[in-house]
Amino acid sequence: MSLGPLMVDIAGTELTADDVRVLSHPLVGSVLLFTRNYRNPGQIADLTASIRAVRTPHLLIAVDHEGGRVQRFREGFTRLPAARLLGRRFDEDRREGLKLAQSVAWLMASELRAVGVDFSFAPCIDLDYGVSEIIGDRAFHSDPDSVAALAVATMTGMRDAGMAAIAKHFPGHGAVVADSHVALPVDRREFADLEPDIRPYRPLIDNNLAGIMAAHVVFPAVDDLPASLSHRWITGVLRGELNFHGCVFADDLTMAGAAAFGDVIERAKLALAAGCDVLPICNSRPSVELVLESLAPNGGGAASQARIVRMRARGETPTDLHANRHWQETAAQIASLSSTPPPLVLTEGQP
Repeated sequence: MSLGPLMVDIAGTELTADDVRVLSHPLVGSVLLFTRNYRNPGQIADLTASIRAVRTPHLLIAVDHEGGRVQRFREGFTRLPAARLLGRRFDEDRREGLKLAQSVAWLMASELRAVGVDFSFAPCIDLDYGVSEIIGDRAFHSDPDSVAALAVATMTGMRDAGMAAIAKHFPGHGAVVADSHVALPVDRREFADLEPDIRPYRPLIDNNLAGIMAAHVVFPAVDDLPASLSHRWITGVLRGELNFHGCVFADDLTMAGAAAFGDVIERAKLALAAGCDVLPICNSRPSVELVLESLAPNGGGAASQARIVRMRARGETPTDLHANRHWQETAAQIASLSSTPPPLVLTEGQP
């Protein structure tokens, strides 16, 4: 059975019979885990093993675990720094900042791989314009070249641990005040003025970035649809002009930023037509059921299927990480960086 385009969630810390039914559907290809699915490392390892056992080849397993305010698994995991702290270290010492970003990404990916997670939605490469309600300290920096350098280091660290990186939120979420979880952000800049936001994607793509998540942000000068549902943005700009050949994820189709563009079936069809490979539909099992009943069985086609498969974690699963010297040194550096992360402000939901 192939991996379908739908990314779905589950309700609890164990699979139910209904979960198994949904996960067995050929349109489903991946599962997104949340804080509600987590008690401790042993439990989450058992849960991921049970998800893998549902199908062959196994479903991909993802989590939003970038650090700072956005880290779904906490107790038993290293508390990861917010990206802004890595940006500040970069400003103090460029070489050490890049080295730290790579090591933190390796640690993050290694800890997740050790419990059976294929990939995390990281890094966030939106620019810090100082206005976004939802980005804030999730951004590395306000300077696009600094963001690019830190993002490449992060991607390299994740790759060293056998995990693919997913840059978000294309083409940029940092310059709008509204939070696309609860509203529809609109960025009225002309396309030429978006170059600083797009710039960090270029070196990542040149270095074989595996995945990109598209934003539920409307750029009226380019298209009336949000980037996540826009053929102009996904197929025209991202695949055509930027020459990206990896996996494109829509942001969660249940979010308010997408809700203005038809029911969930219409949104799913728009995202596929735009060129997205993976369609997250989370925190609404009725929406999942509607799409499973209505979407064509072949989803995004053979090329899309190949891009999805390449998101699978590679290499041996890490064991006994706490005895690993690299892990010990990186954990000590993280502990010395700062302070307790600020309270989590994202809804229990979407990347």
